[in-house]
Amino acid sequence: MVDILYFPHSFQSSPLSSCLLLLFCLMLLNAERRVIGHREPILAMVGEEVEFPCYLSSNLNAEDMEIRFFRNKVSEIVLIYQDRQELFNRQMVEYQNRAQLVKDYIQEGSVALRLFHIIPSDEGQYGCLFQSKDFSNNATWELEVAGLGSDPHIYFEGFEEGGIQLRCNSKGWYPKPKAVWKDYQGQQLPSLSDAITQDAQGLFHLEISVVVKEGDFSEVTCSIQNTLLMQKKEFTIHIADVFIPKNSAWKGAFIGIFLGLVIILVLFMILVFHFFQKERRSKGKLRVEMGKLQTEIDWRRTEGQAEWRAARRYAVNVTLDPDTAHPNLKVSEDGKSVIYWNMKQNLPDDPKRFEDQLCVLGREGFISGKHYWEVEVGEKSRWFLGVCYDSVERKEKVKLCPGTGYWVIGLWNGCEYFIFNPHRISLTLRVPPRRVGVFLNYEAGKVSFFNVTDTSHIFTFTDKFSGTLHPYFRPRSHDGGERVIPLTICPLPGKGDGVSLKDDDDCDTWLQPYDLSVSTENEW
Repeated sequence: MVDILYFPHSFQSSPLSSCLLLLFCLMLLNAERRVIGHREPILAMVGEEVEFPCYLSSNLNAEDMEIRFFRNKVSEIVLIYQDRQELFNRQMVEYQNRAQLVKDYIQEGSVALRLFHIIPSDEGQYGCLFQSKDFSNNATWELEVAGLGSDPHIYFEGFEEGGIQLRCNSKGWYPKPKAVWKDYQGQQLPSLSDAITQDAQGLFHLEISVVVKEGDFSEVTCSIQNTLLMQKKEFTIHIADVFIPKNSAWKGAFIGIFLGLVIILVLFMILVFHFFQKERRSKGKLRVEMGKLQTEIDWRRTEGQAEWRAARRYAVNVTLDPDTAHPNLKVSEDGKSVIYWNMKQNLPDDPKRFEDQLCVLGREGFISGKHYWEVEVGEKSRWFLGVCYDSVERKEKVKLCPGTGYWVIGLWNGCEYFIFNPHRISLTLRVPPRRVGVFLNYEAGKVSFFNVTDTSHIFTFTDKFSGTLHPYFRPRSHDGGERVIPLTICPLPGKGDGVSLKDDDDCDTWLQPYDLSVSTENEW
């Protein structure tokens, strides 16, 4: 049923009133159409490529529109499409031969800008504009750029102030990295000098020096951290104490070397003898320490495998609830897989549906007991998994942290695993998981995560639950790969299936890395 606006006869007959009526109708038409870009900042690595999606909310054919991608303001053109062709002569010089328009779905009002060979100066605000005779609208977003520099190298500079001077070099970092020296206990050493410079491309090169004195000689580490990626590179050297001058007499001895051949030979023989003696003792001590470390690693690995096998005994059948899925997510017919869909679907309004979070919940709600399920993440570079309360906010954007009813683990851009407890905390994993196990022990107030790829324990949340918990899945937006990789709930023998979960079952294939040759197109 269509509502018809009624206007009095006197109002309709006036020319001014007719113009106002026409303007009002055009405003209503434009209100239904708007341009949607990337809602969150996009992170790109130096030297790689990045893709900016942009589309019309009304799915109109945009072949005959002007489409403009710009930097900071509309006049700074990165790429422009007009009269069904790209006008390269209007591009900014720095984007020539680096920008490409992806228009496979332009008839549905969806395009993307692909930018190659990212450099630090590309960082900043971008936007896209759709314009026709009766419509004009744009959207903007932020691009963040990061560069992980070269491995640091340490050089011996000489003797200085009762110790030895070391220099550490590395290059190719962005943004400005944080560099420190550490002793064998992990304590920071005061730097003698810090020199951080930028090259023509805007990448940071650094050179830092330190004087190592007696007491710090066991090992010295040069540590450089990217503050945006929260990743670091380190180089460690071991220094025998015979190289550390203990007092000024050592300086006199080295000066005396140059006074005569005999003194040179005697000091050299003593130095070589003491060096090999110390090296032999150091190697023996290192072998003992490595043996203890390997024993500790084997014990922890065995404990993690035991926890994982015990959790699998509580396997349950979990399916996705499409009524809760964000409009940009597509759930498979069997309710076992979900992918990010570049075009927003026209779905009926549902109070259970998430509007701002790109997530979907499981149908099953848990108020007691122990429950375990596994999710195939494959080679996706962005995802969240875990559980949340049934009562969490669905229509407004919220911050994920345990204080708001979420217990989740995530991966960001393929380089950082983290949890919120209650703030974002990075995790270090020995083997990247291709499959993740989630175990909920309601009465104990625990949510545990396992790396099924190497059967290791990742992390356990401890809390007190007081409501219905649902499995939580967030595939995040498309990460620019050639294939759209879904989050898939894996089939497991569970309670009531008539299958016994033994420790030595035939599920070794679960431990293999994700196989890109297996297609998932038939699931949709």
